[in-house]
Amino acid sequence: MKKILMLGGSSYLIPVIKEAKKNGYYVITCDYLPDNDAHKYSDEYHNLSVVDKEAVLKFAQERKIDGIISYACDAGVVTAAYVAETMGLNFQCSYNSARILQDKGLFRKFLSDNNFNCPKAKSYNDIKQAIDDISSFNFPVIVKPVDSAGSKGVSRADDKYMLQCSIKKAIENSKSGYFIVEEFIEFKGYHSSADVFTIDGELAFCTYSDQLFDCESINPYAPTLIIWPSTMDKSDQEYLTSETQRLMKLLCMKTGIYNIETCVGSDGKPYIMEVSPRGGGCKIAEIQNLATGIDLIKAEVRNAVGDSIGEFNSYTFDGHWCEYVVHVTGEKKGRFKNLAISDKLINNIKLIDLNVNEGDVIESFSGGNKSLGDVFLRFDSREAIDLNILEQSNIKIEFK
Repeated sequence: MKKILMLGGSSYLIPVIKEAKKNGYYVITCDYLPDNDAHKYSDEYHNLSVVDKEAVLKFAQERKIDGIISYACDAGVVTAAYVAETMGLNFQCSYNSARILQDKGLFRKFLSDNNFNCPKAKSYNDIKQAIDDISSFNFPVIVKPVDSAGSKGVSRADDKYMLQCSIKKAIENSKSGYFIVEEFIEFKGYHSSADVFTIDGELAFCTYSDQLFDCESINPYAPTLIIWPSTMDKSDQEYLTSETQRLMKLLCMKTGIYNIETCVGSDGKPYIMEVSPRGGGCKIAEIQNLATGIDLIKAEVRNAVGDSIGEFNSYTFDGHWCEYVVHVTGEKKGRFKNLAISDKLINNIKLIDLNVNEGDVIESFSGGNKSLGDVFLRFDSREAIDLNILEQSNIKIEFK
């Protein structure tokens, strides 16, 4: 029985574990949180920090694993690439490429050095230096930890006072203490977040979404609604696909899944904002599978242990799909009672997956880690989504 090591333990890993077991693999999970949901589904759990690449490597060698994955676990991606490279296992990319992709400062430099459309950005680990340099930027700017996911620690600054507050927030959410100050890009249309797949460095599956945000959330940069297919102009999608393929070649990417964020700025330029060699959170691959019939999770787990994944068929979208991220709007805190969904959405619901129980304490939506679960819905038109989902009273949290 082939053994696959999966880094992390969030609920987003559960369908990956189930798929691996369905294929006959022995699943080992590891992180430093033994009570995480996914560990209940694996064959074996070990308490190891996923950022300690030497400890994970030693363990992987002792257990003679056949594959390693860091699915929806940003913190483990570089470690997974390191272990795979050292042990000669399959992974999306080399250790060095993973380091570039997982560090927002290094990634912005890579984009700029290789003539991609890229917002002006600079990496720092000193508050004073960043404030002294701010004259080289125009407000507003966006401040981000270089090494966090789920929009944790991300905020906009409109002046020097706000800049200092934003930097402190970013540092608090950074493992390394580094952050970037970046030119703020106004979107034309919507931001996109989607999972794509390469085979031998060639894009075999590539799609785009419309990602919407709750302006009343305490973190307005954490997505709360993702819609397929995207309304992005086809010409912009084609440009971004071409540039993504160029990026894959430059970084010598291999076979595997990626979460990619893109947008078109109000300046008309399409931008590649983030590329992470892992499946995204928010169950993106799962809803894309329902919408297109393309199963990226199956391909990812089979490739990790060296089994054939075959070829991907061409696809069309079966209707219009949206993923609603269940979250607390505004600055609220209390105990969860129920998720109330309007009767007029009953026929559109394809999945309700909550990770919260009645009586649990729930908090404001500061980032993806504060999501309470997801609702998948299918509609016949985009207009129906806009009419029914953007009205927040149709899906709302009830407090005890």
